[in-house]
Amino acid sequence: MKIALFDYGAGNLHSLAKALEAGGATVTVTSHWKDALSLDALVLPGVGAFGAAVKSLGPEAARVRESLEAGFPCLGICLGMQLFFDRSDEGDGDGIGFIPGSVRRFRTDIVPQMGWNDVSPSRIGAYGDDLPDPLFAGVNDLVAYYANSYVCRPSDESTIIATSVYQGADFPAAVRKKNTWGVQFHPEKSSAPGLRVISNFLREVGGDREGAKP
Repeated sequence: MKIALFDYGAGNLHSLAKALEAGGATVTVTSHWKDALSLDALVLPGVGAFGAAVKSLGPEAARVRESLEAGFPCLGICLGMQLFFDRSDEGDGDGIGFIPGSVRRFRTDIVPQMGWNDVSPSRIGAYGDDLPDPLFAGVNDLVAYYANSYVCRPSDESTIIATSVYQGADFPAAVRKKNTWGVQFHPEKSSAPGLRVISNFLREVGGDREGAKP
């Protein structure tokens, strides 16, 4: 698969690119939306701030949203997940608006959340059974690495496919709509289980549904 890894111009994408390559993808780092949407799938990384990232969208937000609505595969990580939403407490400007809702600052004593936390996938019966979303196939007792001060609050809670708890506060650890997934944690920094999440994404969007029910 040819994966576009979008560069907001805010940080090092090396570890995420390596994780995607380990899953069998060919990675192109680009800051041009036309190029990003011309490949097989898009990954929005978790590097940077919301306000700066939405500036990179410019007039292309509608084009990106339309592509995701049409089923173009995408994985958003941390900030990348937050960009799917309408707006954020972190900065001015509109997100992609693909998943209705907003991004809110943690109302906890210690912010940001930095370090490892349990992830609990929802058992949603995606294939007529009681299994989690295929993004979490083969990933048991997931403990993932987080570095976030903000959390997503979708208007439609059915988009939530996993949750975590930080200082007694529940929040979405992962969301899905169509062929777009978002994870608030950093799978590229979450050891072997995190790499399995990335490889599961690549397998799903690559059309290899081995072991999944129709």
